[in-house]
Amino acid sequence: MFVLMTSVKLDSNFLLVVPNRLNITKTVRKYSIDQNLVPTGSEFHPGPIPTVNKHGDDVEEYYGDGSVALSSRNFDSYSHQYSVLVVNFYAPWCYWSNRLKPSWENTAKIIRERYDPEMDGRIILGKVDCTEEADLCRRHHIQGYPSIRIFRKGSDVKENQGHHDHESYYGERDTESLVAAMETYVANIPKEVHVLALEDKSNKTVDPAKRPAPLTSGCRIEGFVRVKKVPGSVVISARSGSHSFDPSQINVSHYVTQFSFGKRLSSKMLNELKRLTPYLGGHHDRLAGQSYIVKHGDVNANVTIEHYLQIVKTELVTLRSTKELKLLEEYEYTAHSSLVHSFYVPVVKFHFEPSPMQVLVTEVPKSFSHFITNVCAIIGGVFTVAGILDSIFHNTLRLVKKVELGKNI
Repeated sequence: MFVLMTSVKLDSNFLLVVPNRLNITKTVRKYSIDQNLVPTGSEFHPGPIPTVNKHGDDVEEYYGDGSVALSSRNFDSYSHQYSVLVVNFYAPWCYWSNRLKPSWENTAKIIRERYDPEMDGRIILGKVDCTEEADLCRRHHIQGYPSIRIFRKGSDVKENQGHHDHESYYGERDTESLVAAMETYVANIPKEVHVLALEDKSNKTVDPAKRPAPLTSGCRIEGFVRVKKVPGSVVISARSGSHSFDPSQINVSHYVTQFSFGKRLSSKMLNELKRLTPYLGGHHDRLAGQSYIVKHGDVNANVTIEHYLQIVKTELVTLRSTKELKLLEEYEYTAHSSLVHSFYVPVVKFHFEPSPMQVLVTEVPKSFSHFITNVCAIIGGVFTVAGILDSIFHNTLRLVKKVELGKNI
């Protein structure tokens, strides 16, 4: 087993998926970030994943539309006019949206009868066809269908330490459950207050503290995952057992802060590694600082980003007192990335493959006697060279004197 350290910044909220292991949350943390990669709040805790058992009525009786059809032209006016606006963002091609449609329309009719939109004004149910109103759905970050959102007082945002959270409905989808949920939304709202609100439609302002959700946002994923030392993949994707996702609305652009294998090395260990092996240690975090950006558009829709990593293990061993002592164990890798167009929901894939070969660096310390021998050899070499130079210098002087005596005779 080795540990995979990750720190990746994405432009949306995703689940971390390893084959045979889904929704890894114990060792992985998520933070909401803005377009400048700056965290906008504390750690995001999604809580338990809701399980929807009833996706609609058992007997799908459909007696016509009861909800209001919303578009970019009338959405804001409805959200400002009614205290609670509950909207079903759907797609006609989505199986789960079609399962919800009869119960949603029946619920809308029941709520209309109990809370007349003209006389009461506390709640109304609407619907948005995201195939016709793509810009409106993109503005509210709709990526899966059906998405039921609750809009209160003209805002779809709840503030939690700077984190923008859309108020969504994740309960059962049969008529009885939907009606019960709508009743709870209206229960604490006095009727008289909203009758006055309906009468005063001029100079309508939205609470500045509840501003709309940002048009661009992302998610920082960091933590570690334990994987086996066999070829495998780490996948970051959007998953749901009761929603259909629109691939064209999902963008998996990301910036890698850190992506490494094995234990995190301290600066001291890295310096020791570079001292002993200056050519190693430079590829243990090869993807760090790399960005992979895909801009929204028809040409760049449905783009999956894949990274292929070849991992080589490196061990640094020292021999002391005739015993092997492992100083360091690290994993270096080479990376090749590609962008792939697909008809499925875009994901980020990290394919890793450990190499059967490894690099073994052994440090063999020298004994003290070996040091003394080397010192003696150096001293002896110095005396030998000095003797040779002295002999050459002495013989040269004798030759010069002989030449001078010969000239005097």
